[in-house]
Amino acid sequence: MQFGTLGTEYRYDMTEPKFQTAFAFLKRDDLNTLPDGWIPLENGVRASIQHYETSPEEKLSFETHEKFFDVQYLVDGEELLGVCTRQGLEVSVPYDTENDVTFYREPLVSGKVLLRSGDYVVFAPEDAHKPRCLAGTAMSVKKIVIKVPVEEPVSKE
Repeated sequence: MQFGTLGTEYRYDMTEPKFQTAFAFLKRDDLNTLPDGWIPLENGVRASIQHYETSPEEKLSFETHEKFFDVQYLVDGEELLGVCTRQGLEVSVPYDTENDVTFYREPLVSGKVLLRSGDYVVFAPEDAHKPRCLAGTAMSVKKIVIKVPVEEPVSKE
């Protein structure tokens, strides 16, 4: 699945080495045994291993990122994610440069994506998303969010 607005379809190349690094990591056999926390990878990519309980969507907020794509992969469980373009959204919490995140008020209309074990979705900076929403009933999930830099890291030569 790719989500976007016409005119941005050529903006990103999902075959770049940084995306290959992300998807190669997700093909590992030991994902279920990895402890929570950050794992640095190659090409400026890093993986966040998370374990949490899904929550009612009205308790959560839409968010976007400026410096990173989110590749969200569900290792175990089931969760809904709200999705929409960030264009026209009203900011509720301004951009936090340290955590690379802006939060938004609930839009009048948005879509949803259901992730089950083994599913992933890629969010670009234009894509507002609301993760961690329960799909029916609250449940424990294990998710890996891979942060893929929008720009290539500067080489240190």
